Amino acid sequence: MPSELFTPSVQHALEVAGIFVFAISGALLAVRKNFDVFGMAVLAEVTALGGGVFRDLVIGAVPPIAFTDLGYFLTPLVATAIVFFLHPEVERITASVGVFDAAGLGLFCVEGTMKAHDYGLGLTSSVTLGMATAVGGGVLRDLLAHEVPSLLRWDRDLYAVPAIVGSSIVALLLHFDALTAATSALAAAVAFAVRLAAMRFGWRAPRAWNRRSTATEET
Repeated sequence: MPSELFTPSVQHALEVAGIFVFAISGALLAVRKNFDVFGMAVLAEVTALGGGVFRDLVIGAVPPIAFTDLGYFLTPLVATAIVFFLHPEVERITASVGVFDAAGLGLFCVEGTMKAHDYGLGLTSSVTLGMATAVGGGVLRDLLAHEVPSLLRWDRDLYAVPAIVGSSIVALLLHFDALTAATSALAAAVAFAVRLAAMRFGWRAPRAWNRRSTATEET
């Protein structure tokens, strides 16, 4: 079983690491939006825990682990404190948000897919929930920050696709009984790399074929 790949302490450490990097991205966006410290904490918590809470509710893992493990709740607050005192210069915040977000995307899509499969979902459903785990918190973060979620914007680099790639790799590994600690880490690294490459080279999903509208997306 995927849950047996790691010892409980290692599994917990990986999940906390994913929570931390997502929380960093949420807190950094709050700084860019000129939110106060409470707003920073809210965005950090929502970004870090939103996708996982959604996944747990869908698969019936209730109450969600975010509400039963104090470390899950406190980690975003630690990230908020770090960003509050040590946030990068304003001109570097956008790039920093993207890098931390990509790291969380890779970690969470793999962890979400594995947990969904552990709860008896098929491979396709597990991939879907793996993606939702990875992008759900970011969607909530953007909505609270009064931005159109990156997931939905045609003028933004690929966001959901890297998560789908990572989750799909996990599903294939499960299908061929080849999922190990090393291969699951590789799947997370691939998702992270695809997201960074999309940011670096401006990869975007195509819009409607023969689209005639001249409407543009607000930035």
